[in-house]
Amino acid sequence: MGKLFKAYLSGTKVYTCSTCRAHLAAHEDIISKCFQGRHGTAYLFNHVVNVSLGEKEDRTLITGLHTVADIYCNFCESVLGWKYLEAFEDTQKYKENKFIIEKARMAKETSLL
Repeated sequence: MGKLFKAYLSGTKVYTCSTCRAHLAAHEDIISKCFQGRHGTAYLFNHVVNVSLGEKEDRTLITGLHTVADIYCNFCESVLGWKYLEAFEDTQKYKENKFIIEKARMAKETSLL
């Protein structure tokens, strides 16, 4: 693997890795704050940066069977949540290619601009 470059997001609210403060997502990319992760509340994001995917696996979640891959911070390698790769129920298809980040694994930075 080549050298990883850290992406920086602009905006008034940016979510970061709680361990190393690498930027993860912009506030505008939140789809929902009403999700459940392994360790409590989680947010569903449309787009994230500075993450790597783990192995894909089928996982039975609250809303049924999904194919997911855990996501890791590129810089400190903390597990942050997962990416939905495939939803097997039609009502859950909107989650495909979206990202869950657990609230306990991220921090919110607010710009003073």
